[in-house]
Parts: sequence; structure tokens; C-alpha cells
Amino acid sequence: MGYGDNFQAVLVSNAIREMRRFVAKVDGDTSRDVNTSAYLGDLLVTAYSQFSRNRTFGNMIGKGYSVQSAQLEMNMVAEGYYASACIQEYAEKYAVELPICDAVYQILYQHQPASKIIQALSEKLT
Repeated sequence: MGYGDNFQAVLVSNAIREMRRFVAKVDGDTSRDVNTSAYLGDLLVTAYSQFSRNRTFGNMIGKGYSVQSAQLEMNMVAEGYYASACIQEYAEKYAVELPICDAVYQILYQHQPASKIIQALSEKLT
């Protein structure tokens, strides 16, 4: 979508904080370390690896593919698609603010234009 490395760095740093809020609110275990490979490692692979299925899927959505078209063309499962619906459900249930997850959900499940949603998200990130 034309966003550069600086935006990606801001997005990733905000995503880490979002993961911490989510885990603390949903699990109630504030000692859980999101800096492990299951959390931070997966985020970094998704953000930076050209071999990540979730990144490939996201790039396709950003280029204008529909969810169905991206899924068919990839011929692999991007788990993040399904995880985003689950995360959205928990975020609503536990009233936790997750602007990045909410943006992803709006794009993937509510069929909102990615360009509009990411622009609005970029104004919320610090």
C-alpha cells in the first residue's frame, strides 16, 4: 500500500503493546512474557519475512484482492485470517482496546477498504 519502513516500525511497536494489553486483560496473567517466540517471534516473522503466509495474505489484501481470491491463489492457510475473528470476539467480550486488530477485522470481515482503514489506523498509532 506504499507505507514505508518507518510506518512498519511504528505498527510493530504498537502491535507489541497491543499484545500485552490483550494477554493481560483476557488471561489476567501479567507475568506472561509476550517477548517469546510464540508472541513476538510470530509478529516479527509476519512483519518481516517474505515467506510468511500471513504477510503474503496481507500483501494480497492490500493490493486489492478479496479474501476469497487471496485464499484461493495462495493455496495455503493464513492462520491470521481466522485468528483475527477470534481476537475480535475476545476484545469485545473483555472490552480491551486493540486498534490494529480492529482494523484487520474491519478489512477482512466487514469488507472495509484497506486504504481507508489503514489511513485511519495510522492516525491512532504512536
